[in-house]
Amino acid sequence: MKPQLNELGKLAKDKHIENKKYFDKLKKKAPKNLDYVMQDLHDAEFKKTDCLECANCCKTTGPLFTSADIERISKHFRQKPQQFIDQYLRIDEDNDYVLQSVPCTFLQSDNKCFIYDVRPKACREFPHTDRKKFQQISDLTMKNVAICPAAYAIVEEMKKRIVL
Repeated sequence: MKPQLNELGKLAKDKHIENKKYFDKLKKKAPKNLDYVMQDLHDAEFKKTDCLECANCCKTTGPLFTSADIERISKHFRQKPQQFIDQYLRIDEDNDYVLQSVPCTFLQSDNKCFIYDVRPKACREFPHTDRKKFQQISDLTMKNVAICPAAYAIVEEMKKRIVL
């Protein structure tokens, strides 16, 4: 069951220890069919999830921008990459390019993305629940269950489907 956005933080916090133990086990011995199961869970959840109703990811976090992202988006704006960087990005503590502030500059009032067709790779792939070698991104997944109701639901279903 997918939680309401206003309950998500508390639910994710309540499940944090349980999820951490689960993902630690998963890292040690991931089932051979993990990627297939995760793809199925992801597809099933996103058949019934409309991200435009939520957009919490865009409202509360920002993506990392790769060089390819910067190149593509700056071209879309007919800017030089450095102009795009100066206008929208900053370098974070991990030396990655991120937005200067959240909510995302490109999020419109209807929760649509102004640069959807050229959006960063991190946005296209969020919440990363269909990623190959899913067990390798457990730290990221733990963060995402507190941001994305669909990611929370996928992880809860995963724990039922893949008993460790």
